[in-house]
Amino acid sequence: MTARPTTLPAAPPAAPPAVRPLDAAAELPGAELPGADEAVVHTLLNCLLREVSAPEHQTAVDDGRLLLRLPRRGTLLRVALRRTSLLGAHRFTGPAYEETPGGWRELGWRELAGYAQDELELRTGTVNEEFLDQVASSHRGVGAGLTGRPAAGADRYLESEQALLFGHRFHPAPKSRSAARGDWRHYAPESRATFPLRHLAVRAEHLAEESVDEGTSAVLDGLGEVPDGYRLLPAHPWQFQLIGDHPLLRAALARGDVLDLGPRGERFAATASVRTLYGADAFLKFSLNVRITNCLRKNAAYELTGAVALTRLLDPSLTDLARRFPGAAVLREPAFRTLALPGADGRADRALYEGFGLILREGFGGLLRPGVTPLLAAAVADEHPTSAAHISRLLGGSSDGAAALDWWRDYLRLLLPPVLAAYFDHGVVLEPHLQNVLIGVDADGRPAQVLFRDLEGTKLVPEQNADILAALPPEVAGPMTYDAERGWDRVVYCLLVNHVAELLAALADRHPELEGALWQAVRDVLEEYAAANGRPPRLRALLAGVPLPAKANLLTRWERKADREAGYVRLPSPLAGSVLAEAARMTAELPTGSTVR
Repeated sequence: MTARPTTLPAAPPAAPPAVRPLDAAAELPGAELPGADEAVVHTLLNCLLREVSAPEHQTAVDDGRLLLRLPRRGTLLRVALRRTSLLGAHRFTGPAYEETPGGWRELGWRELAGYAQDELELRTGTVNEEFLDQVASSHRGVGAGLTGRPAAGADRYLESEQALLFGHRFHPAPKSRSAARGDWRHYAPESRATFPLRHLAVRAEHLAEESVDEGTSAVLDGLGEVPDGYRLLPAHPWQFQLIGDHPLLRAALARGDVLDLGPRGERFAATASVRTLYGADAFLKFSLNVRITNCLRKNAAYELTGAVALTRLLDPSLTDLARRFPGAAVLREPAFRTLALPGADGRADRALYEGFGLILREGFGGLLRPGVTPLLAAAVADEHPTSAAHISRLLGGSSDGAAALDWWRDYLRLLLPPVLAAYFDHGVVLEPHLQNVLIGVDADGRPAQVLFRDLEGTKLVPEQNADILAALPPEVAGPMTYDAERGWDRVVYCLLVNHVAELLAALADRHPELEGALWQAVRDVLEEYAAANGRPPRLRALLAGVPLPAKANLLTRWERKADREAGYVRLPSPLAGSVLAEAARMTAELPTGSTVR
């Protein structure tokens, strides 16, 4: 291999090089999408850039291409750019190449995954024998989602939930799914799956549940009829296939303590999380013994109890936020229900208790404003337009940059203030990443409301919630807390890096010359909030341009850590005044009527 310098000059964040907009054909659903090979290559490059090469200053942009070195392996990679990013979250096009003594050689996705594995082994001194299989599983998932996909129905909300063909672009295996049996495509949102639930009738003494009031339990009971003396326990049909042969369950079925009534009732639709299903104006969050991205997706006992406890305990805080920010709401989780068959020790068997645990999340009734359609934020912000929810469709195909900026400012004023107020005023850490937020749009596609969901990721800062946490059992209170610093990192990552930056990128794909103005709008809304709320120090630091925390998904997956234990890498902030001033200067120097090329 040819000799190379040990470092590469980093491209200054304030002076992005040549960019170009997406091809017009790519702006509409149904346009050509990348294949699974290219999608996996680009996702791996995103992860390596963010977590491996950029933190060690082993990147450069040259002549419309990104160069990044894997520093411990000594490999130099190259990929063409569609557009650069002030955050360093560039858009790629085409294959990746490796520098060899004979020139640049195209690199396939399997080879690139192997290079990533080598680099991480050298970096960490540990081995992860699952890594390549998980990348391969994700590749199969992307390929399956792109093949034989049914046409979208008339429900725009469900179309948006089922639009994510490529997944998280900063996770090494975003479409990885591992299960002992069953075909995930029968239950996958990418397949636009809908299906009836498996109904179990359980003798009352073997049913465990908790709810904030009788009405919430009635929602579950109303899904189907059961014989006298029994209560209904709906089950995800895939989960029943996975754990239905448990000996205690088989014995209970044999003696009639549990009745298998089979698939019944209204069809429910798979949402983006796979295990959460929507139907009967409610969301049911089931356990699913399937590893999706990082985690086995089951509801732990403390999560079942914690969902209802948070719904009850957060009521004063959420009521205050709803009063102050009427354009925002949180979908609460007022009940759980599960199977409590006693094991040999007389206590409920944990595998069945957690395996059949479901959390009831409220639906849209009473929350959604008239004439407003909820759309999954991840579908609106997707790099590749795959549904009618995409921002290109909400803007009606318009090339008017001023209209795009107006849309963006309206949305930021709905999204940012309630999340900041939850943290600063109530010590509540919301988790507003793209898959946890629904954007309510009016008939013209303009933002009118935001809905936050999934209390599993919502945490409390102990300093502001000591009395609440002291009243809870330690096994429930512990997982429900973040200290103030970790909570702030989580808020900033989910809100700004995962959500705002990605939706901003989708707008900048259409209007690359506006990227600086789009970030300036973010800064303006943060400044407005700070000025009206005493300028808290953490927010002042954010406005001063401190580096932004980005969740290290690649390293977390490599080290097989729980999501709660995920670390962060720090990204140069586009919110710094000097960066925005330089971006504005560069835009002003463009010839009139031109786009950045």
